[in-house]
Amino acid sequence: MKDGQLPVPLNWSDLYYLAPELIVSAMFILLVAVDLLLPSRSGRRMIGWLALAGLGSAIGVIIYDLSKRFSSSETAQSIELLGATYRVDDFGEWMKLIILLAVMLILLLGIGSYRQEQYVTARGEYFYMLLPAALGAMMLVSSGNLITLYVALELLGISSYVLIGLRRKHALAAEAAFKYVVTGSIASAFILFGLSYLYGVTGSVELLAMQEAMPMALQQYEAFVYTGFAFMLIGIFIKVAAAPFHAWAPDVYQGASTPVAAFLSVVAKAAVLGFALRILYAVLLRAGYGLSSTAEQDLFKIVLIIAAIAMLVGTIGALRQWNVKRLLAYSGVANAGILLVPIGISISLVHSNNLNEFIFYLVAYMLMNVGAFAVLTVVSEAAGHNELRGFAGMYYRAPWTAVAMILIILSLAGLPVSGGFFGKLFILLGAASVKAYWLLAIMVLSSVISYYVYFGIIRQMFMRSAGATEQQAAEKHSGRESVQADGRIHIPVTTGIVIWFCAAGSLLLGLFPGALMAIIDPIVQIYFDLRVNM
Repeated sequence: MKDGQLPVPLNWSDLYYLAPELIVSAMFILLVAVDLLLPSRSGRRMIGWLALAGLGSAIGVIIYDLSKRFSSSETAQSIELLGATYRVDDFGEWMKLIILLAVMLILLLGIGSYRQEQYVTARGEYFYMLLPAALGAMMLVSSGNLITLYVALELLGISSYVLIGLRRKHALAAEAAFKYVVTGSIASAFILFGLSYLYGVTGSVELLAMQEAMPMALQQYEAFVYTGFAFMLIGIFIKVAAAPFHAWAPDVYQGASTPVAAFLSVVAKAAVLGFALRILYAVLLRAGYGLSSTAEQDLFKIVLIIAAIAMLVGTIGALRQWNVKRLLAYSGVANAGILLVPIGISISLVHSNNLNEFIFYLVAYMLMNVGAFAVLTVVSEAAGHNELRGFAGMYYRAPWTAVAMILIILSLAGLPVSGGFFGKLFILLGAASVKAYWLLAIMVLSSVISYYVYFGIIRQMFMRSAGATEQQAAEKHSGRESVQADGRIHIPVTTGIVIWFCAAGSLLLGLFPGALMAIIDPIVQIYFDLRVNM
């Protein structure tokens, strides 16, 4: 839609392309009404199952659409709705599929840990508030307009604030909610300020129109282009908890309930990174097999520098953590750096489609991170705390869950026969293809450091017994440790499904990495999906 024109109205055929978003929106409205009509202390778990059904329906529509694109002999064209304000393309469809699958797993995890969350008073909202957050994430990865992008970003952010604050009886939850509101608002302000500069130098809020105007803007207003992108990138780095903009993450993850922490770690991070990839490539990247201006080179180099800092700070910071939620927060910082690498290395003659490695590692990251949080829910319930010592003797108390955790840890550490290994390998090869050897060295170094972090959990599971340390003995003597700590770990059915789905998925990605890449390669194309002007 060009400036001065009226928006193009939707017709009935367009609603098919918006079906996943419409299903999630309708289910959210329905569940709000159901929650009001249900008696005050009963039936709240049913809301979780209904939300799960809605997400499953949306996933079914996306899989059906992707299967048609995969079987088509011609490259599927991107669909532009409301005058290119909203885009339905293969990259966006894959991102929505990952987002919705992650939210489904988190919902299952929430249903399984429903009874242990005694600090959550609004039990209905605990389930259905995930739906507007998922809707905001879906809109964020498909928006083609700065206004739509920002509205989606705020919908995701505000829903996340509410999800953290629902745990109001917990001492750390209020602090976590306050920190997330403040840092999230600051990040949104940075992004909005940066987008306003980009609008000022290009004269449009449409990504395609901004792409056409960017060469002239770089000639006439280069300093303002730098300023706009710099502020926008700072906001993005805060949102994804990339060091040195990560200080909020450990406290927020520790104070939030475990399913909500998993949501922040996976879904919110994936959506913001998808937004970053779309706007950077659609607006800034214009050269034919290379970069056309010093500004583009500088801005992508900033992304790579932050990626390197995040990988090092995340892995080194995790070394000092005994609280597993804080440890996973620092792991998320390091993984944010890894996911920024395929964005920052851009495209070149020998590396022209880095969306595949980005999506592959995002799938692996979703599986291993949600799986780790799922195991943490059952361990923390048995131990009565989130400390690393809660995993002590886990192999003797829940041997099969310990085996699943090993598969997840292998993926987190990036060891062979795991999805995390091949995800990192593909990104390493992409960095090597553009001769970013310094970045490759930092990735390898951070991976080596992470081995000590993750194998600390394995050491607790296999080489420690519950209550073996002096600190645990003192706590047991004082009566603060749960009486379940020395007994078997109770695993709800839904939580067990999440754990083994993630563990098996991580293993299958490691055994058959080509299967997923064979599906992604013919569908996701940077030139068609992000409309990079080559």
